Amino acid sequence: MDAVTSQLVIGIIPTVVGIGLIYWINRRKFYRRNGMGAEGFSSFEASVFVRFIERIGKWIAYILIILGVVTIWSYTQMKKDKQGVKMEYPAQVK
Repeated sequence: MDAVTSQLVIGIIPTVVGIGLIYWINRRKFYRRNGMGAEGFSSFEASVFVRFIERIGKWIAYILIILGVVTIWSYTQMKKDKQGVKMEYPAQVK
């Protein structure tokens, strides 16, 4: 695998992991709600701790998505540069 292809793989993996992490956190938050729409926790400390960890998790997910998108953008630039080099032929001296 060359550097350009590995750049694409390195860009896709954190993007997918970040989207999956946001989905998982939001799903947990949804299923924690009762029939009245309020979140149910066993104690105040659990409420504060879980919400804090979920907030940190979402920030990590956002960072992963941004990192993945920047890496994919870098891949497109590398691919353009690689194709541009192949098309340009130097003038041959006889």
